[in-house]
Amino acid sequence: MPLPPILPIAEIHERLQDIFPEGTANRNYVTREIAAKTVFVMFYIGAIEGAECWLRPDQVTRMTDAQAASTDDGSRIAWLEESMRPSSDYIMGRWYAANTREPIRDETLREGLVRMGAVKEREGLPTTSPRPRYTLAEDFVALFDPHLGGEELNAAIAVWQEANLSSGALARVAIMRRGAVAREGRVLVTFPSGETRHMEPGPSSVISKAVVEEFAQRFLEHPGVIWLSESRNQVVARDDGLAQEIGLTIQPDRNLPDLILVDLGPAEPLLVFVEVVATAGPVSEARQTALMAIATEAGFSEEQVAFVTAYADRDDAAFKGTVSELVWCSFAWFMSEPDHIMVLHPGDDAVQVRLSDLMWG
Repeated sequence: MPLPPILPIAEIHERLQDIFPEGTANRNYVTREIAAKTVFVMFYIGAIEGAECWLRPDQVTRMTDAQAASTDDGSRIAWLEESMRPSSDYIMGRWYAANTREPIRDETLREGLVRMGAVKEREGLPTTSPRPRYTLAEDFVALFDPHLGGEELNAAIAVWQEANLSSGALARVAIMRRGAVAREGRVLVTFPSGETRHMEPGPSSVISKAVVEEFAQRFLEHPGVIWLSESRNQVVARDDGLAQEIGLTIQPDRNLPDLILVDLGPAEPLLVFVEVVATAGPVSEARQTALMAIATEAGFSEEQVAFVTAYADRDDAAFKGTVSELVWCSFAWFMSEPDHIMVLHPGDDAVQVRLSDLMWG
């Protein structure tokens, strides 16, 4: 079988961004440069479904810019044979250190491209076998046809996504795309009361809108919005009448959160402080203490107060960069998966809690 045509690495990298859009699980694994170079090497050696040629992760680390520029069949076949021979760690100009084969294997391939259906594993090989085992799936290969572009490429990508991404993954992608569109213009927020307010464009406003319109409706019985702010305009909306009704005095000069919600459904109102995180600023221990003081001064008990940190997506850099700061006795919610919520359950030295006690029904 003749070797397949091959795109430049930069173009492969660009197409991966479109094939795996925002909202795709482990997106970083399949869209970063090392993923593009892995796909490039697979094309370079002809590791495509049906060709009976397979990739070994260390071959990606052995590639060099000089070799990648030699794209005639003779050069590619010669390098394939050479790359399968034992070698010392020193290769002049190699793309990656020898031990980089492990993240290529574990992240880019196993948890990334294989899980997405873009790469297939050779059957029957023991886990510890050093033999090459990865090949590009035939339908994925078609997305890198050099003659494919524009609307035709977009249509082919959409067909591939429909066939290979789960319904949950597609839903996440759709939600994130809607958010990306909203970032370009003023964000219209519809409150539980039916009133509307405009917020300035930006990722924080998009997440705030989702908290009011999606989170509150799903997780609160009778929701109300007492306070909504944004970075450029400290106060977008405030409901002093509702605040006074539940005994809360809002002082704008205090260290208030991005949103204050209330649930009037329970016998005793539930006050919900929400921090929106597009880059930083989750509900940390210090933040929780400061916000709890506002609530207790208004006569709320600790049992009547909840803390939520809202993110765009679990795969977002904002979540990965701040998850270690999230305080116990709080919740994390993700715009891309609106029906789910993460509970940070606190331990208690005096009471032994078993995993079975925490299992969902």
